[in-house]
Amino acid sequence: MKRFAIAGIAFGKTLPADKKLKVLGVPNRVFLAVVGSAFCVLVEVGLNAVNALTWDYSWWSVRAPWLIFLVGYLPFFLVSFGVHDLESVRRKAFVAGGILAFDLAALFIFGGILRWI
Repeated sequence: MKRFAIAGIAFGKTLPADKKLKVLGVPNRVFLAVVGSAFCVLVEVGLNAVNALTWDYSWWSVRAPWLIFLVGYLPFFLVSFGVHDLESVRRKAFVAGGILAFDLAALFIFGGILRWI
């Protein structure tokens, strides 16, 4: 499972240096985000099939892989590739820190205050 957690880094390493390069007529960042998302959905479906991963919601399941693709992975890959392409380490750290701050606020609100987590 830990290897799956570094998929974003692994796919980030596959990004071509030329940001404007197209693959099959599609910008490479978008193409690789779609490929990475599809790969991750297939891994989740496979893990679920052997009971190594469970889904707790009926709407997040093998019956709706498009939802896992669109909501679960595609935004992740698009944002991670966008951060990868930022000009300076300072900007990358600022954006990553903003995402971390948002996550911590969500944990505080939904876990600490509302007790949903």
